[in-house]
Amino acid sequence: MKIRPGIEVGNLTDTGCRREENEDDYCYWESESDEEFRRKGRLVVVADGMGGHQAGDLASGIAVEVVCSRYVSSEINEPDLALLEALTWAHVTIQEFARDHPEHSGMGTTCTAAVLHNGDLYYAHVGDSRLYLVRDSGITCLTRDHRVVNRLIEQGLLSPDEAAGHPERGVLTAAVGVGNAVPVEVPENPIALLPGDILLLCTDGLHDLVGNEEMRDVTLQNPPAAACRLLIEKAKLRGGYDNITVLILKSALKVAQKGRRPW
Repeated sequence: MKIRPGIEVGNLTDTGCRREENEDDYCYWESESDEEFRRKGRLVVVADGMGGHQAGDLASGIAVEVVCSRYVSSEINEPDLALLEALTWAHVTIQEFARDHPEHSGMGTTCTAAVLHNGDLYYAHVGDSRLYLVRDSGITCLTRDHRVVNRLIEQGLLSPDEAAGHPERGVLTAAVGVGNAVPVEVPENPIALLPGDILLLCTDGLHDLVGNEEMRDVTLQNPPAAACRLLIEKAKLRGGYDNITVLILKSALKVAQKGRRPW
C-alpha cells in the first residue's frame, strides 16, 4: 500500500508465548485516490477477539473488515460520526454471524479505531485495547479501559495497585458484538496533532506487560517498525501470555519543516 509523505508507519502482531492462535487483528488504510484521501484521511484499527472457543479470531476479523469498509463507504463527512457508525455496524454484523453460527454464541471483540484527517485525530473505542499519544517527553492514554476493575477504581472500591493483581483484571464490561447496544467511546472534540507526535495503538497483550514509560521511551528512540518489534520482544520476555499487537504512527518532522501540515 502507498503511504503518502508526512507519516511513518509501523505495525506488528505476534501470537505470544502461550496462545496457539492469534485472535488479534488490525489494519492501516489510506486511499489511492487523492480526492478520497482529502475527504477520508488515514484510518487505523486494532481489535482483540474474545475467547478461542467463541471464535475470537473471527470476531476481531469481522470488526476490522467492517469498520474499514463502512468508514470508507460512509457518506458522513464528520470522521467521528463515520467511525461511530462503522463500529455500530461491526457490532450488528458480529451478532448476526453468531446467530447464524450458534456454536460461536457469545463471540465479541475489543475495537479501537483512529482517523488522522487534516492534522486532527478522531477516534472511537470499545474494550481494553488502547490508543496512546506520545508528545515531547510525555505519554497519554487517550482511551479508557472498559474493564470491571476500572469500574471498581472509579467507584473508589479498588486502588490501581490492587487492580493490577485482581483475579478479574481482564474481564470486560463492554465489547463489540456483545449486549444489546455497544457503548462506543467517542471524544467530544478531535485532538490537534503536532509535528513529531507519535500515536501508538495496542492490545492488552502489550500494555498489561509493558509500562507506559517504557512504551514512550521505545517509540521515541526508534523508528516505528523497530519500535513495534522491540515492544513485542519486551512483552514476550515477560511471559507473553496473550496475543500482542502494536501499531505506531509518527509525524515526519521534515515535512512539517517544509511548511506542509503534518499528518
